[in-house]
Amino acid sequence: MKMQGVAGVITLVCMGLVGMASAAEAAGKTTLDNLQAAFNGESNAKAKYESFAVKADAEGYKSVASLFRAAAASETIHARRHAAVIKKLGAEPKATVGKPEVKSTKENLEAALAGETYEKETMYPAFIKLAETEKNKDAVMSFKGALAAEVEHAKLYKQALAELDAWKAALQGVSGLPGLRLHPVCRSGAAEVPGLLVTEGKVHNG
Repeated sequence: MKMQGVAGVITLVCMGLVGMASAAEAAGKTTLDNLQAAFNGESNAKAKYESFAVKADAEGYKSVASLFRAAAASETIHARRHAAVIKKLGAEPKATVGKPEVKSTKENLEAALAGETYEKETMYPAFIKLAETEKNKDAVMSFKGALAAEVEHAKLYKQALAELDAWKAALQGVSGLPGLRLHPVCRSGAAEVPGLLVTEGKVHNG
């Protein structure tokens, strides 16, 4: 597997997935520890969502596949930002990227929603609190940017689960689906993915 555009040391392992939740649980007591945990988590999320996209395509959920690819592009941006702050603190970004566990698209959406919910409700709020205590403004900004995006990812995954049949019927990205609004995927950066264009904080039809 080739991790493109993510700064730092990426180690591939053959067994298991070191996901976002486990990365947070392994975090130490400093903001640098939390930055490393977040970098590891976002690196794994990128790999996981890319694998989930392939499965969604295979099952005919083209719009869900596009959503996963857009989210993967967003996680890449988060990882880059965390890596930049890590380097500013004089350390080297490190991540252990495991082989994702891929199930059905429904189950993959449930797993993605659980991960994003953990990040937005537990992981990033705790990381932000410590970074603010340590007066590390760069880390606070990086964590808050990721948190804002994870909130939107969770909304989209929840909607996709609730409207899975409609998402399967829609073959041209996410527009036109019942009740779907365009949400930010990330606050900056641009990434083209099949079926979607993520640019200036919006998800558009590609």
